[in-house]
Amino acid sequence: MHGVEQPPEYHPEGDVWTHTMLLLEKLPAGCSATLAWGALLHDIGKPATFQPPNPARPGDRIRFNGHVEVGVRIAQEILARLRFSNDDTAQIVALVKNHMRFGDIREMRESTLRRFLRLPQFDEHLELHRLDVMSSNNNLDLYHFARAEYEREPAPELRPQPLLTGRDLIDAGYRPSPQFKAMLTLAEDAQLERAVSTPEQALALVQREYPLDREKASAR
Repeated sequence: MHGVEQPPEYHPEGDVWTHTMLLLEKLPAGCSATLAWGALLHDIGKPATFQPPNPARPGDRIRFNGHVEVGVRIAQEILARLRFSNDDTAQIVALVKNHMRFGDIREMRESTLRRFLRLPQFDEHLELHRLDVMSSNNNLDLYHFARAEYEREPAPELRPQPLLTGRDLIDAGYRPSPQFKAMLTLAEDAQLERAVSTPEQALALVQREYPLDREKASAR
């Protein structure tokens, strides 16, 4: 990370090393090991993905395209080598994988937002984002928005009982198929966005988007 420059408009503090050290210094006393390791590794993919400004593009800036995906792979390798538990590995990797998603949080569909907010130990995702911002541009607007949304939604509302199951689709005449996943996701999206509230409404939505072939259904 030493000497890996960053775009000053987003990271006036300096290179990736400086940013990471500032973030680690801000970790709260007694924080979890998963948060600490997520803080250490969140930008581990930047050195390998560094792209200097393109002189042919006026106003271009330093970029790190794909640094999250590369960072996830590097983090997995490190954590496996250090024999972290499966649970801790999953959480640390999730912190690395999702730390850039806060930038899109205001534009997320409600179903996407609520799935994001229900990530396991979302409070650690929030805290990593806060530390990330406090160690760069100090703009906490998205942090406050995310925190308000998270505190506004009771846990059962983020993960409600599904209105529709695979068994319901079979009972309605559909043949089991890989398409079931998309059908159930469609129903859950509508449920999370409060567009449907009963199993009947959810099934009607699926039937509109995935019309049942009655001849094939009757032949099964």
